[in-house]
Amino acid sequence: MTGRVISAIRTVRAPATPGEYDIHAMLAAAFDAAGLEYVHEYPLAPRCRLDFMCSGVAVEVKKGRPQAARLTRQLSRYMQSDKVREMVVVVQKRAPLPEIICGKRVHLVSLNMLWGVALP
Repeated sequence: MTGRVISAIRTVRAPATPGEYDIHAMLAAAFDAAGLEYVHEYPLAPRCRLDFMCSGVAVEVKKGRPQAARLTRQLSRYMQSDKVREMVVVVQKRAPLPEIICGKRVHLVSLNMLWGVALP
């Protein structure tokens, strides 16, 4: 399932400066086009909401270049749940993240890298 989610995300060509919810809309359209079932704004726990959940694969969207330590702490909270098998983090610009958090795989997809050229 994770491969299908990542493949769908890789079809997205976001403009250089989209809003976070614009990215959400583009991802939802990509998931729809790929025939993936998902829940947007998935309530994982009290005050803990995932941007998307696709059959145990959580998808978190971050605009710009997120602070790695802060994002790692956030992902750790999510990854403690038995409902999350793997995490896909969608960012505009790469951020150094661990490949494994709470014993679960973390995949990073950079939207700017999908263009194949350097963007501002």
